[in-house]
Amino acid sequence: MFDIVSFIPRAVAQSVPLLFGSTGEIITEKSGNLNLGIPGVMYVGAISGVIGSFLYERSFSDPSQINAFLGVLIPLACCLLGSLLMGLLYCFLTVTLRANQNVTGLAMTTFGVGFGNFFGGSLIKLTGAAVPSIALSATSNLFRRSLPLASGMGWFGKVFLSYGFLAYVAFVVAFAASYVLERTRVGLQLRAVGEDPATADAAGVNITRYKYLATCLGCMIAGLGGLYYVMDYANGVWSNDAFGDRGWLALALVIFTIWRPKVSAAASILFGGLYILYLYIPSGGNMAVKELYKMIPYVVTIVVLVFSSMRNMRENQPPESLGLPYFREDR
Repeated sequence: MFDIVSFIPRAVAQSVPLLFGSTGEIITEKSGNLNLGIPGVMYVGAISGVIGSFLYERSFSDPSQINAFLGVLIPLACCLLGSLLMGLLYCFLTVTLRANQNVTGLAMTTFGVGFGNFFGGSLIKLTGAAVPSIALSATSNLFRRSLPLASGMGWFGKVFLSYGFLAYVAFVVAFAASYVLERTRVGLQLRAVGEDPATADAAGVNITRYKYLATCLGCMIAGLGGLYYVMDYANGVWSNDAFGDRGWLALALVIFTIWRPKVSAAASILFGGLYILYLYIPSGGNMAVKELYKMIPYVVTIVVLVFSSMRNMRENQPPESLGLPYFREDR
């Protein structure tokens, strides 16, 4: 039988990196910047947090004695700093130097993955481990700690209360981003920058500032998805090339949700469920069939793209100036 009580928590856990990545990219794209470097940003955010956690844990002879507050704060700060630097690099190249956004984003993905693998491999050599991975169990326990009432509330506790704090942060950030974009003056101006920067500029909106702020904030949010994957989902174990295609799925989720963070909160759980659905569908041990089941999230995305293109509704379209550089002299 299909065990829905065990399936939902696994789907939610799988969805959190996707939600962080898609929320960050939606904020970025609302400013008109198309950042295809989100997979690389997630890698850099993850390895930056791992480096901070690794150095802090290694400063103790017994890692279980680390301070809980610092054990969470240090990897979080390192993750946000690394992701911020990636956002600044992207903005410098695409906004200040007006480089091609598609090429820059893809280059940053390649750079981010290489950056993570290089420093991850270096840390693995420092530990002298027999297996090519790093285990940060003490820090992971802090990130994975669930609400104390979860274990005593049966299925309700398992479905709703059994997650680490970053999982709840992901959903709070998504709904907060949706509110700011739809209900505040800052959100209105940001959407104006993404739709028609020349008109927004004429109205006195600082285009460069909004693009920098939105892109850097989006990268910092996406970086938290990488940190969550390592510290919570993977139990604090870093191994090179372990993220798979989650960064690209986050980009697909942006289109799937029609650039709406609050929709992404539910759609990420759907994608997370589809991503692990092959584990719950009987295949009789046929690995070829299981590989076909893994295609389900991408097939769903393609179907949604086809239908949204056929309807051609204005509210379902990306920002008008997405991916286009802004030249003030062309106004």
